[in-house]
Amino acid sequence: MTNPDVQIRINGRAGHITLTRPQALNALNHDMCTAIEQALDAWRDDPAVHLIILDATGERAFCAGGDIAAMYNAGKAGDYDTPRSFWREEYRLNTKLAEYPKPIVSFLHGFVMGGGVGLGGHVSHRIVGESTQIAMPECGIGFVPDVGGTYRLALAPGRLGEYFGLTGARMGPAEAIRAGFADMFIPEADWPELKNALATTGKPSVLIPATPPESTLPEDDINALFAGEALQDILNTLRASDSEFAAKALKTLQRNSPLSMAATLEMIHRLRSPSLDIRKALELEYRVSHRIMEHGDFIEGVRAQIIDKDRTPTWKHALDKVPAVDVSLLLRPLGKEAWTFEETGMNIAFIGLGNMGGPMAANLIKAGHSVTGFDVAGTTVEGARVAASAAEAAKGADVVITMLPNGAILRAVAADVIPAMTPGAVLLDCSTVDVESARAVADLAAAAGLGALDAPVSGGIGGAAAGTLTFMVGGSDEAFAIAKPLFDIMGQKAVHCGPSGNGQAAKICNNMILGVTMIATCEAFALADKLGLDRQSMFDVVSTSSGYSWTMNAYCPAPGVGPNSPADNGYKPGFASELMLKDLGLSQQAAEAADADTPMGQRALELYKQFVEAEDGKGMDFSAMLPRFEKRGRG
Repeated sequence: MTNPDVQIRINGRAGHITLTRPQALNALNHDMCTAIEQALDAWRDDPAVHLIILDATGERAFCAGGDIAAMYNAGKAGDYDTPRSFWREEYRLNTKLAEYPKPIVSFLHGFVMGGGVGLGGHVSHRIVGESTQIAMPECGIGFVPDVGGTYRLALAPGRLGEYFGLTGARMGPAEAIRAGFADMFIPEADWPELKNALATTGKPSVLIPATPPESTLPEDDINALFAGEALQDILNTLRASDSEFAAKALKTLQRNSPLSMAATLEMIHRLRSPSLDIRKALELEYRVSHRIMEHGDFIEGVRAQIIDKDRTPTWKHALDKVPAVDVSLLLRPLGKEAWTFEETGMNIAFIGLGNMGGPMAANLIKAGHSVTGFDVAGTTVEGARVAASAAEAAKGADVVITMLPNGAILRAVAADVIPAMTPGAVLLDCSTVDVESARAVADLAAAAGLGALDAPVSGGIGGAAAGTLTFMVGGSDEAFAIAKPLFDIMGQKAVHCGPSGNGQAAKICNNMILGVTMIATCEAFALADKLGLDRQSMFDVVSTSSGYSWTMNAYCPAPGVGPNSPADNGYKPGFASELMLKDLGLSQQAAEAADADTPMGQRALELYKQFVEAEDGKGMDFSAMLPRFEKRGRG
């Protein structure tokens, strides 16, 4: 998948991941995390990939953190779910990096902060150079060290974890190695040749450490000054010291969020045990992430440091007055909302992002699924990654959803995406097409080891946006079970109609009834007008008696009568007349193939054909048949 912020390729025997967002100090965003995770998943069992190289472009930073501004904007708007989703997925990526079965070599140059530590600080071989500056500065923005940072801080010797966690002090190469955030120092001038050797041999044994610059870390002072059980203990010790180092550390703590520092200290102490692993640390960190916007200083800290840059945050608590109950609130278990390693969302490819497909894809994104989109018109959906082709979008997807104009285009797209799909994935077509095309595509999918569903929809553009569509589904029970959670997001009802093609058959029969009924409803209103019967009276009688129908009661074609409908908006389409013409054409095509006598369906097709092609019906709602009949006499 193409992503301008990260370059992913195989070079010799190495999978090579390069962050390419130097203008933002290679700060991680959601798309970058997803792309990296997909690459790791693809290379895990690829025998051609012996190890992974992880590096970044630009001189200033490997990765200076996450996209904090985007999370601030979401939280400021009251959207806590979007940042939580990002943190869940980022923490899953951190876990995969730490537990990856193949060697990963990270080249950590320049600033390596926050999310950069999560990306390059847990892998098997962590290289630092002369420019390296590693830090966990989260307490300064009202957050806590996360992305597994507390795991590293809890493992650090002596009280280095408390010191680096509370102050956010930067570690040069020697300090990073000493604190356990890096493994070896190699001069940066040697890195290009070293990467070539790694790609050529596929062996991390080519890594030969050099002696790093001398550390100036005053470990004895740190162990003495940061040994307190609680934040107040450390503050008291720092204030009682007359050393320059203590004064500098105290000044830093006075700038940071008191609540964040108290929570960070408690987290390090809880995690410091023989049974510690990165998953325990990430689970504890997610408790804070989940609550930090509502109950912590995160929004105010980011505002002061990143957004307004006035550097004068108003923290919730004074430095010496952090209630233990507020720390406990951030750290208490989340119950059913707790972070787990399991992937809760699907990887979905969505082909066809028009008036129907776009809103459907948007609803899947809002529900936490990862969506990659492609549309020949270049249409995009906010939050979806953009692929250069349908086949590229389909690669690695759990479900490929198509929303296309007709059966011929469906067949062409299916021929393109099926070879790119992973066996066991599901091809879910939501287009309205002919039964023959639906069944032909299902046969191609089955031959490739894929599930296939034809699932045309009812409910129009409004239903697509509101997530209230009805799906008529054909295909296997197994494929339907996989797609059922997606139907629940995009619609209010999904009916499994039987084997492949039966979804299209149900849609065709349903819409033949709809077309015929709408014509009858419009004819009746036009007749009532000529007989002098008030339209409201007509509606009141028919909607509560044997003439009841959906076209009368829910989609009345008479303006100002019944519930609001396109008739009340100048007949701007909810369901366009040309689409009804298409569906009626499909019904008669199917009727001819099945040798079924459908005279009303045939006559409805003829009337809509005349309305769309010879009158003013194109671009109008299919209920605009009423003004057509109003103008016509019997001749």
